[in-house]
Amino acid sequence: MPWAGLPPGAHLLTARAPDGRTADATLLVAPARVPAPPASCHGLLVQLYSLLSARSWGMGDLGDLRELADWAGRAHGCGFVQVNPLHAAVPGTPTDPSPYRPSSRRFPDPVHLRVEDVPEYAYAAGADRAELDSLAGRAAELREGVLRKGELIDRDAVWVLKRQALETVRRVPLGPGRQAAFDAFRAGGGQALEDHAVWCALVERYGADRAQWPAGLDDPRSAATARARAGLADRVAFHTWLAWLTDEQLAAAQRAARGSGMAVGVVHDLAVGVHPDGADAWAQPGAYARGMSVGAPPDAFNARGQDWGLPPWRPDALAASGYAPYRELLRALLRHAGALRVDHVMGLFRLWWVPAGLPPTEGTYVRYDADAMLAVLALEAHRAGACVIGEDLGTVEPGVRDVLARRGVFGTSVLWFERDWEGTGRPLPPEAWRADCVATATTHDLPSTAARLGGDHVELRHRLGLLTGPVEEERERDARDVREWLAYLRELGLLDAAGGPRDEEAEIRAVYRFLRRTPARMTGVWLPDAVGDRRPQNLPGTWDQYPNWRLPVAGADGRPVALEDLAASPRLGALMAVLRGGADGEEPPTAPPGARCV
Repeated sequence: MPWAGLPPGAHLLTARAPDGRTADATLLVAPARVPAPPASCHGLLVQLYSLLSARSWGMGDLGDLRELADWAGRAHGCGFVQVNPLHAAVPGTPTDPSPYRPSSRRFPDPVHLRVEDVPEYAYAAGADRAELDSLAGRAAELREGVLRKGELIDRDAVWVLKRQALETVRRVPLGPGRQAAFDAFRAGGGQALEDHAVWCALVERYGADRAQWPAGLDDPRSAATARARAGLADRVAFHTWLAWLTDEQLAAAQRAARGSGMAVGVVHDLAVGVHPDGADAWAQPGAYARGMSVGAPPDAFNARGQDWGLPPWRPDALAASGYAPYRELLRALLRHAGALRVDHVMGLFRLWWVPAGLPPTEGTYVRYDADAMLAVLALEAHRAGACVIGEDLGTVEPGVRDVLARRGVFGTSVLWFERDWEGTGRPLPPEAWRADCVATATTHDLPSTAARLGGDHVELRHRLGLLTGPVEEERERDARDVREWLAYLRELGLLDAAGGPRDEEAEIRAVYRFLRRTPARMTGVWLPDAVGDRRPQNLPGTWDQYPNWRLPVAGADGRPVALEDLAASPRLGALMAVLRGGADGEEPPTAPPGARCV
């Protein structure tokens, strides 16, 4: 083929007919596979907002991520830290706390900023310094309310204080070098960055409900929007500046992770879609299917199906644009990532579309060009030198995992779901697990390991009326599952023989010792497991019945655990020793500090 020697990338192919007519098409040249992790390793899985430190302003931030990565790499030989999506949220009262229903997937949310790490913060003086000190004091009250008084994380209250502080910091002039860096960032962001900042400014002026905006502003290219942009120039610049600061702190977190010896570093998360009234849907209206929502068909766990309220990308629009929106999204997310987790990776093949006004049972699957979607993913991952992890849990179409594996996309394997389903039904032997995956005991949508072992998750669902059958049957089914797994762990010599009282910490260590015995290239430790947290971060099927996405990491006693407490936790130290020591025992006392993944 004439393009066989072209380098990887997006190329413009022009065809000319003898009569002078021409037509253009985008030609994507991509590597066959995404990069593989440079070493087999273990790492931490954490919802960043949930991990507060003594310097947080009421929720975990990018300064905490930098500190966590540096400590985990140096002290515990971790190869990665995986976080929840840090995408920009849709403003509101209250803001939707779910990181999986964002306004924009391309741009991060400045609520994650560590205000004190903005260089200009140190140079504020006079009344501005007094204002910043006052705001920091109020932020300390928010932090102490969460860590000491059992209050929930209040993202809106955090942003009120951070926004006021950032408005104050912005009055400090940038030095020549900093100004040049900001100008370069703004130029490099192009139209996408401009659109995002304009949307943020419009929401400030008119609110998040686009139906209430003046005529013409629903079109990002209209004359009305151009006039509004000019009138809001200072606010547009402010939101562009926030995007720059957030980008800088994301870069600092990844530098710290790699500097600590991590083989991968920070693993960012790509949500499956965006809010219908958010910045991305406003800026790229032709890319999304109006009147449609992404969801899931009825299954054994939910007979009514699911409607996630996220407009799907139009496959025809993606193809016509040469997959430009998708390419640009991936490039932005991989900018400061060692790896990318793709939520509901099966959506690269097909998505369940639900027409507006109809129940999920009336939806249908719409297919995407998986070859093209995976080619773009491989291309951008190759450019960034990053690996890719697919969240392939739940109902997976036959053949999808094989295609992903051929492309080098890792899967996600959760201990409780790994059984010999086609044979005995018993727990899958560790040697039978796939190698190209992140092996873990749980996820943000599932019970912690302590809750699973103790049956707490059954009681929680019973209290909230979420069980579909008698509670006694659910308790017995769950207890039988736990007994079988514990017996198997003893059979493998990973847990002491039964006889005395159960030891929850020893059982959790045995679970992770099992994971280390599998051939999985990456082993993920759910951070709440390391301190015995019994509460899920998210309980699917609930909205206001449970504080989803608002809980701090807590210990077995329910008391929040700050980042500084983790370093001194004997329980965490014992579990991480298992990860560093391998499948068959604790880490040898002679192991050198800061040993790396091998």
